[in-house]
Amino acid sequence: QVRLVQSGGGSVQAGGSLRLSCVVSGRTPNSYAAGWFRQAPGKEREFVAAISWSGGSTGYADSVKGRFTISRDSAKNTEYLQMNSLKPEDTAVYYCACKNTGPFSRDSYYPGWIDYGDWGQGTQVTVSS
Repeated sequence: QVRLVQSGGGSVQAGGSLRLSCVVSGRTPNSYAAGWFRQAPGKEREFVAAISWSGGSTGYADSVKGRFTISRDSAKNTEYLQMNSLKPEDTAVYYCACKNTGPFSRDSYYPGWIDYGDWGQGTQVTVSS
């Protein structure tokens, strides 16, 4: 069983920064892509950012492009989401996810939540104006 444990998050004023972390443990796939998604009250879960197994390919939602950065430390099986210039509309529960990709998809990232089989517990991010 794969386990994803998130940390970080919290409350911050608009313009501030936060960093989310996600540690993958248990039966960790030999190669996996990772992603971050968020869900605000009354809204559907939406894509935020994704990264390939190699770390060489990344993708972002238009709403966070230029403000958020996804990265990974493969040696630690840890993914990060650095969030800068936060806005009140970024308020949501954030989830990390991982997808077993196999050895031939090391440079692919996946923006669709349906592609992911394992999820973190979620962490609240609240941005006040």
